[in-house]
Amino acid sequence: MYLAGATNRPQELDEAARRRLTKRLYIPLPSSARAWIIRNLLMKDGLFNLSTEEIDSICKLTEGYSGSDMMNLVKDASMGPLREAMRDTKITELKKEDMRPVTLQDFENALQEVRPSVSVNELGTYESWNNQFGSLSM
Repeated sequence: MYLAGATNRPQELDEAARRRLTKRLYIPLPSSARAWIIRNLLMKDGLFNLSTEEIDSICKLTEGYSGSDMMNLVKDASMGPLREAMRDTKITELKKEDMRPVTLQDFENALQEVRPSVSVNELGTYESWNNQFGSLSM
């Protein structure tokens, strides 16, 4: 039998739990995956029209964002075209053709609202725990 678990507080696991959980993997924040998250979520909505340079720019601005933070950012940015379309049309009358693609400006606006949820101090704590108790060193 196998058991899988996840925690944001590995330092609170006692020695008995660590002994029973023989594989302890630290999953760092996404780096190159942030671009994949942006593309994947926007393509689902059919709102993707960003250039590689624009995605690279967004990725630089989102250093330190978790996967969940990126999902929230993309959701907020994708609301930009909807908010704009609703100025001229009732939401019940909106068609997909009324929506423009998400732009870099939508992401810049969303970055004012969606902030990273993990602090640099927390990352240091996770990395330190991984160095001491993790199954794989970084």
